[in-house]
Amino acid sequence: MPELSHGRRMLVLAICCMSLLIVSLDNTVLNVALPSLQRELDASTSGLQWTIDAYTLVLASLLMPAGSTADRIGRRRVFLSGLVVFTLGSLLCSLAPDLNWLVVFRMVQAVGGSMLNPVAMSIITNTFTDPRERARAIGVWGAVVGLSMAAGPLVGGLLVDSVGWRSIFWVNLPVGLAALLLTWRFVPESRAPRARRPDPVGQVLVIALFGSLTYAIIEAPHGSWLSTAPFAALAVIALLALLRYEPRRPEPLIDLRFFRSAPFSGATVIAVSAFAALGGFLFLSTLYLQNVRGLSALEAGLWMLPMAVPTFLCAPLSGRLVGSRGPRLPLLVAGGAMTVSGLLFALFEAETSNVTLLAGYVLFGVGFGFVNAPITNTAVSGMPLSQAGVASAVASTSRQLGQTLGVAVLGAVLAAGVGSSSYADTFVTASRPGWWILTACGAGVLTLGVLTTGPWARATAERAARRLESEERPPRRTGVGA
Repeated sequence: MPELSHGRRMLVLAICCMSLLIVSLDNTVLNVALPSLQRELDASTSGLQWTIDAYTLVLASLLMPAGSTADRIGRRRVFLSGLVVFTLGSLLCSLAPDLNWLVVFRMVQAVGGSMLNPVAMSIITNTFTDPRERARAIGVWGAVVGLSMAAGPLVGGLLVDSVGWRSIFWVNLPVGLAALLLTWRFVPESRAPRARRPDPVGQVLVIALFGSLTYAIIEAPHGSWLSTAPFAALAVIALLALLRYEPRRPEPLIDLRFFRSAPFSGATVIAVSAFAALGGFLFLSTLYLQNVRGLSALEAGLWMLPMAVPTFLCAPLSGRLVGSRGPRLPLLVAGGAMTVSGLLFALFEAETSNVTLLAGYVLFGVGFGFVNAPITNTAVSGMPLSQAGVASAVASTSRQLGQTLGVAVLGAVLAAGVGSSSYADTFVTASRPGWWILTACGAGVLTLGVLTTGPWARATAERAARRLESEERPPRRTGVGA
């Protein structure tokens, strides 16, 4: 990539942040619209789950191959394709005649989304070659995620109340088109000097694992054991096949050698736990506020601000703490706050009092605000520079998988508890097991934050890095003339 002027680099950063904004806003805005969508499309709880999970599931499945494809054929080309597909998918979502088509169009959106965020991060990394300038650019990138968390519920509530749920997808159209034109004009093409080879078998196995597992969880409360057992079995078979097949490839989709590093393994599980908690928290909260308390979408969005604002404010603080003191303290704060928030709902029925409800939202926002920065830092801790991008991609995939599982599991628990009754009569009791699951997720973040950031964990990361470097280094020639 040619050296760009400072102003041109700032413009490239702004374009990449535009893509992140529409992708990040999409899910937070949609959560506020779920009750309205449920009424207009006569959707069941499982239908609402699929509306969210169809997106995050496809995104989780395609993030890693999208990044390697961009390295191989051109990042600008893939980024432009992603903007076209995501914008088209948003338009189709706004025109969906029923729930089934909405789920299909959400999957189209996700195909485009998978080509945006990881590729945009690669563009930023290659545009900002100075380490300090790159760190500031990544800080701006992280702030956009916090902005989308803070603005999403409010923007979604305002649009749903004033225009209707279809309008939440219209927001993506002008931003997507503007980003498309600006990318075409100002973002230079770049490729990796040596791109990873595609792994189609591994990709099919990942899709089979994620898809069948999610289907089995979501549909379990609504069908017989015989109808969901084959999908659970398929998930197990796909997992075993991945574990057997991937180590045999020279450049696997998922390099299982990474998991010899305790920080990397911990970051993967922390990402799944934290984002499962986020997905479940948003899903339960928006249904409670609108279907039980009877609030409008805008009022529900305002009630979610005590969760969103601390997330926005704590994210940059967490990043500074990671840089100055390492990931342990932010992970302990995150795990502790999320655990206490879950306990407020699980033990003390926080929904029944405005004070405890507010406290639960603030604590969860603080916890989630602190957890994101140390996930990536811990995932790449001790990894060789040549493998840092792949390790970061696995962490990103873990985030999306966690959000998928959070909505699937907590939605299934809620559906089983509510049954044929109304939400207003049974929601607080039916959601209690779900809040215990969220508490367990927070406790998992707290425990792993202690176990995977100490001297023993750092030693395992160093050993894993040495083995990766030695296994990638070509053998020395011996004999005459060596």
